[in-house]
Amino acid sequence: MVPIEASQLPEFGREFLDADQAFTRIGSGRIGGKAAGLLRVRDDVLSGLSDDAFPPFSVAVPTLTILATDIFDRFMDRNKLWDVALADDGDEAIARAFQSAEFPAEFIGDLRSLISNVHRPLAVRSSSLLEDALSHPFAGVYGTKMIPNNQADIDTRFHRFVEAIKFVYASTFFTQPKSYMRSIGEDIQNEKMAVIIQEIVGERWNDRFYPAVSGVGRSYNFYPTGRSGPSDGVINLALGLGKEIVDGGVTWTYSPAHPKAPPPYAGVSDLMKNTQTGFWAVNMGPAPDHDPVRETEYLIRGTLEDAERDGSLTKLCSTYDPRSERMRPGLRKDGPKVLDFAPVLQLDDIPLNGLIARLLELTKEALGVDVEIKLAVALDPLGREAPRLGFLQARPMMVALDEVSVSEADLEDELTLVSSGNVLGNGERNDISDIIYVKPRTFEAKHTPVIAQEIEQINRKLVAEERPSVMIGFGRWGSSDPWLGIPVDWGQISSARVIVEATLPGMNPDLSQGSHFFHNLLSFHVLYLSVPHSEESGVRWEVLEGRDALVESKFVRHVRLETPLSVRVDGRSGRGVIQRAR
Repeated sequence: MVPIEASQLPEFGREFLDADQAFTRIGSGRIGGKAAGLLRVRDDVLSGLSDDAFPPFSVAVPTLTILATDIFDRFMDRNKLWDVALADDGDEAIARAFQSAEFPAEFIGDLRSLISNVHRPLAVRSSSLLEDALSHPFAGVYGTKMIPNNQADIDTRFHRFVEAIKFVYASTFFTQPKSYMRSIGEDIQNEKMAVIIQEIVGERWNDRFYPAVSGVGRSYNFYPTGRSGPSDGVINLALGLGKEIVDGGVTWTYSPAHPKAPPPYAGVSDLMKNTQTGFWAVNMGPAPDHDPVRETEYLIRGTLEDAERDGSLTKLCSTYDPRSERMRPGLRKDGPKVLDFAPVLQLDDIPLNGLIARLLELTKEALGVDVEIKLAVALDPLGREAPRLGFLQARPMMVALDEVSVSEADLEDELTLVSSGNVLGNGERNDISDIIYVKPRTFEAKHTPVIAQEIEQINRKLVAEERPSVMIGFGRWGSSDPWLGIPVDWGQISSARVIVEATLPGMNPDLSQGSHFFHNLLSFHVLYLSVPHSEESGVRWEVLEGRDALVESKFVRHVRLETPLSVRVDGRSGRGVIQRAR
């Protein structure tokens, strides 16, 4: 993506939501990758969507102002923050040092003017120079802070606003981006941070502000099911803020080519256990304890019962009818609710699926590669206002499809250590001798935070020795919910070049494709194998347990083989194997 200078955008005119221009800038440096991507969406994607293509929807990139990178440079240099930023003193120490620093005085007037005229919640988002590049997109590595902006006095709103900007600046130097930088051979001192100030798409429901629907769409599906193929794409939908999706939570996953296809669950009970039960929202109620170094300071969790009371479930759920033992689309008085988006996907109450599919198509044409898009939808349940779709992000996907052959016989070969019929990525590795695996005999979901720490300690040593690894664990890697899998970020597993996700009867979540974590796996060309517990083949645990361990803790073992493994993942057939040397 060609770097875009801030001077190419109109200056901020001290108006925000009422300004003539929906894209403005403060400062004169560069605007970063995420902002450049949104500018391209406006000019090259949405220009191909006619105003009346999907009535009654209105579609736009939500209004934004960009703080260019020269402001970041002045903030860093004037406050002499580089020594603090580059030290390994931990995220909180860095965040607190940044909060104590002075913001460049020449930009205070613009920021105060912006916040004084806006009373809606705002998202303060990162837009670094490296974000959303094709080779290393830095998905979810940096911070975003959402603020309610509902305090009565301007001074408080202004101070909370500036705190959010400082938090995003500080996140440039947190542990995860530093690990990411080291793993791709980049110097963190070369990174610069622009910041996007953007309205949040949604509605206020009592003391919560959130979109009725958040979505992540991908034009390529690594895990097609039923009649769907890889090129049909995949969409994840969630109630509330998109954090539920990008953090690897439980969401509704379907193919836009077959939106009415039945979900891959054994029955109603299985369906209810594997659909969304909680959501993220901006807290519009009493102020929480002041904590400017916490990303979720102004966010709260809601339940489906909360959403039902709010009135936001009307077009999103189905209700279980015990008499017919069926799910019936829509919100009904009696019976458990399931968030399956049936009113919009099965009954076509509004053409949401067709709109998302068209946006994926237009974005892929504009970028020339497979893409991932993020969006949010505001719905008025009473139909007084037209539904509004906010296009929040577009980034390229890495889809490598070199010719790799994995046969059915390979899956059953006696030298096969791991076999899978569901893989992500495509390619071969013949340079890995180190295996880190979670011990099945001692594994329990309640221990996953401890397991993440044990893995991090082994990973740190392998990174220092520049040794790639295979990592084998249970549930979703990178899930923010420790009951769904191992809650690691990329920095904790950055030696991994092959990841295996095994499931257990008590931990068998849907495969996740909508999260930042998985986008980064793709960009690093990490090969990924999923092994459902229901398959006869899978992980040969007895072979691993028969090897001497270099490191062994209560929950994790690290073994090293004399001869490197052979790893092959065939993205076309969906098969993959990890084999010992012959």
